[in-house]
Amino acid sequence: MNQNPPQGQQINIELGEKEAEGIYSNLAIITHSPAEFIIDFTRIVPGVPKAKVLSRIITTPQHAKMLMKALKENIDKFEARFGEIRIDAPPNQHFGFVPANKDEKPN
Repeated sequence: MNQNPPQGQQINIELGEKEAEGIYSNLAIITHSPAEFIIDFTRIVPGVPKAKVLSRIITTPQHAKMLMKALKENIDKFEARFGEIRIDAPPNQHFGFVPANKDEKPN
């Protein structure tokens, strides 16, 4: 009896409008038991002492490891194209807007 799924099987995945917007998270808390991994995604904001879980993913240890491998492959591809992702440097705080130099006069 063959227990493996057929190779090359195509799966159609639907992405709803709400899910397509995504949820920004800058903190993931990972816990596990012998049967599952639980990943809670949250967002911490400076000056706010409380953070709410925005999304929870529960998966098997096998799928957690497959996710880790897929993330590594994609990080390697990203870094090959855009350069190393540095985690020892503070994150870029300028998302599209650069604060004016204090010494510059407005036009």
